Amino acid sequence: MDSSSTRRQATRAKLYEAAVTLIAEQGFSATTVDEIAERAGVAKGTVYYNFKSKTELFEELLRHGVSLLTASLRAAAEETDERGGSRVDALDAMIRAGLVFIDRYPAFTQLYVAELWRTNRAWNSTLLVVRQEAVAVVEGVLREGVAAGELSEDIDVQLTAAALVGMVLVAALDWQAFQSERSLDDVHAALSRLLHGRVGGR
Repeated sequence: MDSSSTRRQATRAKLYEAAVTLIAEQGFSATTVDEIAERAGVAKGTVYYNFKSKTELFEELLRHGVSLLTASLRAAAEETDERGGSRVDALDAMIRAGLVFIDRYPAFTQLYVAELWRTNRAWNSTLLVVRQEAVAVVEGVLREGVAAGELSEDIDVQLTAAALVGMVLVAALDWQAFQSERSLDDVHAALSRLLHGRVGGR
């Protein structure tokens, strides 16, 4: 990768961070390009050099953030498989990976969850696509578990995958907002018990 590409990626990362923090704080409509540029420490023209509009910046932000989450979930599943763990072990590792991601990017997670409930946004189709990318990773592990006989054939793979992702998102946000005294290990242990009791049981 050449130096210009590296610089552009670094600039985009600063713009993503500035945008997600501001939009989480005050909403999309109230956040201006000037504020994003100021928070990122760049000129306003730099924003438009990288993105055609504030809407495009936000769409790319969603893609960027969810792609990081998806990569974390996939890596957790692959690492578990390499160690010879079961599919339930992989799901458990994915829960932890999700919590680690949310703990690292709380503003993005708050924003992402809020946007899931809005249906009148210009980026709604983008949001649905990136959401499915993350859920599909969990669906894949569930299907493998059913095929291997580790999980019940009666489970609804699509709905169960969505439920597991939703459980992690909502539990983590509740943890950060109302139970911040808990450790990540504590929250993971609670969700792990739920996983083994409800999904892993035959």
